[in-house]
Order: sequence, then structure tokens, then C-alpha cells
Amino acid sequence: MSVSDEDLAIAAAGGDGQAFGLLLDRHYDRLFALCFRLTGQRAEAEDLTQDICLALPAKLASYRRQARVSTWLYRVAVNAAHDRRRRRASHMKAAEGWGDWEIARQDAIAQDRAQQDWLMAAMAQLSDDLRDTLALVLDDLSHAEAGEILGVSEGTISWRVSEARKRLRAIRTQEEAT
Repeated sequence: MSVSDEDLAIAAAGGDGQAFGLLLDRHYDRLFALCFRLTGQRAEAEDLTQDICLALPAKLASYRRQARVSTWLYRVAVNAAHDRRRRRASHMKAAEGWGDWEIARQDAIAQDRAQQDWLMAAMAQLSDDLRDTLALVLDDLSHAEAGEILGVSEGTISWRVSEARKRLRAIRTQEEAT
């Protein structure tokens, strides 16, 4: 005598692994076919069916024999497909603009790198005194601290920074003219 799907579902909900396996054997192909129709893609249907099968032991506790097991399984599959679509839509919405942000971030990094490279090359054209002074000030030292390190007055540091800026502007202007 054959055991009904409903009896298998009740037994599986109680932890009977053999009943669960038999229930899956009976309904897996139809469940997969429904998932394929819901998703339209084989790989997506396989993933969805697998997710449903993994969640099914816990979900069987809510089966109350108010509908046939096949009908109840279809409802579980439709709900799972809807949940998957909602998660995908939420993910897509969250990811929207991410690519643009990353492109802008990479552009900013490239611009910073280009500016730093230009500054290093331009500073190499300055006298040692101006280059050393500028290097210290660019490292966030105050004019007083830079003066102490170089053994000159704070006023000398201020003059050197001003002179270095003038020469860097001249280098930039000359490069833009060529």
C-alpha cells in the first residue's frame, strides 16, 4: 500500500528522513519545472530548487493538510521565487551607481598620482634649498619647525616657499606652452 504525500509530509516534519527523501523523489521534477518557468533560466531554476529543498525540512512544520502537498509545495516555490526577485531587486538598487562611483574614485586616484608625479619631477628642477624647504612644508611641518630643522629663520622658510611656488608656476606655464 502506498503512503500518501500528506502522510509523508507529516512524517518528514517530525524528522523522518526517509519520508522526506521519498517526498522529494515524488515532487522534485515538478518543483524544478515550476522553478524553471518562474525564473526562465536553468541555472537560476537549479539554485532556486536547491534553496527550496534546503529550507523544506523547516517549512514542513507549517504544513497543515489544508491543501494537497503538491499545491503547498508550489506555493512555497512561488514565495521563494518572489523572495529571490525582491532580494535581487534590492541588491541591484543598492549596487546602482556603484560602478560610476568606483570609476570616479579611480579617476581621482589617477589624478592625484599624476599631480604627485608632476610635483616630484618639478621639484627636482628646484635648487636644493628650495626643494628641501618645500619637502618639509609639504610634510605638514610649520615654517618654524622647518626653519629649526634647516637651521634658518622662519622668515627664510616663508620666502623659500613663496619662491618655490613661483618657480613651480613658471615650470607649469612653460609645460603648458609647449
